[in-house]
Amino acid sequence: MPESAYVFQRVDDQRELERLRMIEQVFDPASQRRLLATGLQAGWRCLEVGPGAGSIMNWMGEVVGVTGRVVAVDLDPKFLREVERPNVSVVRSDIRTAQLSQQSFDVVHARYVLIHLADYEVALTKMLDCLKPGGWLVLEEPDFSASRGIVGDERELGSVHKVNQAIAKMYATLRMDHALGLKLPALLQRRGLQDLIVENDAPLCAGRSGMAMVMKMSAEQLSEKYLDTGVVKESDLERYCRFADDPSAWAIYYATIAVSGRKAGG
Repeated sequence: MPESAYVFQRVDDQRELERLRMIEQVFDPASQRRLLATGLQAGWRCLEVGPGAGSIMNWMGEVVGVTGRVVAVDLDPKFLREVERPNVSVVRSDIRTAQLSQQSFDVVHARYVLIHLADYEVALTKMLDCLKPGGWLVLEEPDFSASRGIVGDERELGSVHKVNQAIAKMYATLRMDHALGLKLPALLQRRGLQDLIVENDAPLCAGRSGMAMVMKMSAEQLSEKYLDTGVVKESDLERYCRFADDPSAWAIYYATIAVSGRKAGG
């Protein structure tokens, strides 16, 4: 099995679950809207890659009903011990090597998964192989190159800039692309997907907002990795977290690039 360098491995489980649930709270409405736009309905077969704490896979299970099916693939499904619906199943596997039926799913969805894979093209090939002709691929990936502090304490703004640099260096050291989301449209276009729908969501957020809390939680969980880059010090991380807690401070923490495309042949 290919080595996984998932940056949130070996972090505190309880705090990681809280972070994943905050991500769900902030981003599920947009993910649900994008999935419904594909025509998601009763009877569909769905593949959820990297389901996190499971909210989208359970929601899809509700939408497709008893005549549909949802399969979730996760390398470490430790937060998926309680599957809410009988038409939802969890496969413990790496998407790059998972044994899945080809051309069997009406929709494949992944959110913030490919950014953690240096060989994301392998995972993308696997996802496309699983899709029925005419099926939909829905991908959502971050673009951290959009990150910047806008308004706030000057020293804290300086630390925000340094943390953003540390994030970029951390991913580069792992041979991953911190701005992978920007490549998605061209990537899917080259793979022959049709009817592309592209969104670039780069919200300007105040401190204490959901997005700010997600990035504060990430900084707390990944503090050692950020420090290992040599770009930031402990004081920078402290100021970054204070900035994220300040309702008068404003930043673009990152953009989410979402691309939906239909496989040819349907």
